[in-house]
Amino acid sequence: MLNAAAAERNKEPILAVLRESVNTGRSLQALEISSGTGQHVTHFAQALRNIVWQPSEFDRQSLASIEAYRAHYQQHNVRPAIHLDASLPYQYWGGIQPESLDLLVNINMIHISPMACTEGLFKGAGAVLKPQGLLLTYGPYAVNGQITPQSNIDFDYSLRQRNSEWGLRDIALLSSTAQSYGLFLEKMVDMPANNKCLLFRKESLV
Repeated sequence: MLNAAAAERNKEPILAVLRESVNTGRSLQALEISSGTGQHVTHFAQALRNIVWQPSEFDRQSLASIEAYRAHYQQHNVRPAIHLDASLPYQYWGGIQPESLDLLVNINMIHISPMACTEGLFKGAGAVLKPQGLLLTYGPYAVNGQITPQSNIDFDYSLRQRNSEWGLRDIALLSSTAQSYGLFLEKMVDMPANNKCLLFRKESLV
């Protein structure tokens, strides 16, 4: 069971946004893309028992950690983790069917992965979410070409030094990418430590 300090700090604030944003009165299906250690999904599953959670990861070591958390907490509403590469079409996402999900959650992936993963995330979300389904992303972002405060500027620089394909993405770019796949930025929530939750809604075809 790997433990990420950031996940421990932000799991409760993100849960608060989820509580406000999803229907807690009926049974829902959710996919978490890039589940990391498994701390988030087990925390959310404990609090939101009406949701069946599907964790997923690209990193093999993280997949083992998610399974260790599942075994520890014995939660019936968390499915076995699947290996998922967000840059690939949804047909490679472990058999998840079109328009089968109410909720898709993606925490701290967009800035530490190539843009192809973000593009794939929105494209896949547009396919697998039900009409009016929700995609929640969390992390640090640039706003109108500006990164603030200095700590985020430094973080962006360090990410780009590690990998030229990484870095904080601009919310305007994410919003226009999402719109290409029928998702619209419905709400932006300021979070602790200069992060944000972005809530994208899948438009229903009238």
